Amino acid sequence: MESILLAIDPRDALWIAIAFLCGWVATAFRLPPLVGFLVAGFVLNAAGAEAGEFLAVTADLGVTLLLFSIGLKLQLRSLMRPEAWGVASIHLVIVTLLLTGFFMLLSTTGLHLVAGIEWQTAMLIGFALSFSSTVFAVKILDIMGAAVTRHARVAIGVLIIQDIAAVVFVAVTAGKLPSAWALGLLLLIPFRHVLHFVLARTGHGELMILFGIVLAVGGADVFELVEMKGDLGALVVGMLLANHPKANELAKALLGFKDLFLVGFFLSVGMTALPGWAELVIAACLLLFLPLKVALYFGLFALFRLRARTAWQSSLNLANYSEFGLIVGTMATAAGWLPAQWLAVLAIVLSVSFVVSAPLAASGDRLYARWRTRIKRFERARRLPADAEFHLPPVDVMIFGMGRVGASIYDAMIASCERSVIGVDSDETKTEQHQQAGRHVISGDGTNPDFWSRVPGLVQRLEWVILALPSHHANLSAAERLREHGYSGRIAAATRYPEQAESLEALGVEFAFDIHGEVGRGFVEDLRPRL
Repeated sequence: MESILLAIDPRDALWIAIAFLCGWVATAFRLPPLVGFLVAGFVLNAAGAEAGEFLAVTADLGVTLLLFSIGLKLQLRSLMRPEAWGVASIHLVIVTLLLTGFFMLLSTTGLHLVAGIEWQTAMLIGFALSFSSTVFAVKILDIMGAAVTRHARVAIGVLIIQDIAAVVFVAVTAGKLPSAWALGLLLLIPFRHVLHFVLARTGHGELMILFGIVLAVGGADVFELVEMKGDLGALVVGMLLANHPKANELAKALLGFKDLFLVGFFLSVGMTALPGWAELVIAACLLLFLPLKVALYFGLFALFRLRARTAWQSSLNLANYSEFGLIVGTMATAAGWLPAQWLAVLAIVLSVSFVVSAPLAASGDRLYARWRTRIKRFERARRLPADAEFHLPPVDVMIFGMGRVGASIYDAMIASCERSVIGVDSDETKTEQHQQAGRHVISGDGTNPDFWSRVPGLVQRLEWVILALPSHHANLSAAERLREHGYSGRIAAATRYPEQAESLEALGVEFAFDIHGEVGRGFVEDLRPRL
């Protein structure tokens, strides 16, 4: 009897098993699992393995769902801010020119692959390496529970501008300009009302998930039909739904599928090509250039008047090279502009930058706290409107994270105790919705070490701080920031799994409540008068 599993290459199951083992080991060292997936790609590459069609399909689907999920959380106005398009444009030009000069200088050494390189080819490689990875950065932000924070919005804004530049470049160099039918994509703007209508009536189960996958894949296909990048289509369709009340619920429902399929992406990156010694030397030089690339991001963010911490963390979010480099490398080798060995150089640079960037971004606040005095020297005295100081009345209780859990806690405390309560959320749109509903909510990030400097004296006046942020990592980070600023009051935190309570209690959290367990107890308490 023929097994259905034979419908895919039997080797793919082995590759996935190895990815699981490497991801498991990575988590044991407190690294994101995706670092393990990249290492698994290296191991398989060294063993002579080649990615099959199944991994390629899952990789493409993972990227499509990821960009669709970005769109669901992205407000168009965030792309129109100078700190997004201004930094992205200036950074692209400067890094391209610097790397062009670097390669021309390196060509004088007689080193294999760069000896006699022409300036046009050097500029092409420099342009490809000026980008940062949208897929990787957003994945790290998801792990950190920081996808809607200010530094995440700034970083994603820069990445979207870079993606648009990449689309234009690929179209021009390939001689593949958008067809005349591309103008018809403008009809998607009024058509969003139909999408909103359908999404509102898909319920909360498998129909909603299926509708999300249809929109992501369908949006990509529609853009491909008019000779435009499919990934951009998934992003745009997601943006059309960003203001829908169920957008956040849809993004969460797709989370597991997106994470699963992205394993194929990270595996395929590591399995792209096997470098030799000459390739490793050039890759090492490019990796040494990475700190300069990050420093330039930070300097430009500071120049555009972002607060020091926001500029710092946004820069670390972008501290990597982009898979766009592999795309350009493939095009250049196919056209005969570059030797095929350059693909190995670009693959190793991309992969190692991912491995370095993941723990660096996750440790951003810890590093900022250590070097805060030095970093703050670059901060401009003039503030952007989103970074203005807070002027708050006396407050007894502060709730960080005003999602469904945080909003429920806020309403219950307002109704049952005689204390002044304020909510804090990093999502500006959500903050405005709470304010319109009559809740006292401000826009801020509890994981930001500089948050408390915007509300001087408040940390000494608070009686309770309640942490209801979207991830355990974010709750831990907020608790650390409180203790660093000398908060001696009481802390409560929401958890989703019993084992999370121990690490929170080690930071002085007095009460860690399991939101799933509390649902049952709350139900019984409400039911008791009726029994």
